[in-house]
Amino acid sequence: MKLSPNTTPVEPAGLLIRLHNQVGAAIDVTGDQYGQTRWDCHGCGDHSERPVRDWLWSIRTTANDHAGRCRSSYHRLA
Repeated sequence: MKLSPNTTPVEPAGLLIRLHNQVGAAIDVTGDQYGQTRWDCHGCGDHSERPVRDWLWSIRTTANDHAGRCRSSYHRLA
């Protein structure tokens, strides 16, 4: 078994942006540039409340704010 950070997970369908938090865990922004968008943090498991019908720049701002604060690095045994 190996302990490994989830820094490069498989890219989900509809990936628009991949950010990294303070310790390198990925934060994915998915959806449609002009439609439903959301972000999911692979470090702490946090995510946007629900898919939001909003512009990409708006959800990118909230995902980037989370990336700047988050220092979690989810580990799983493989």
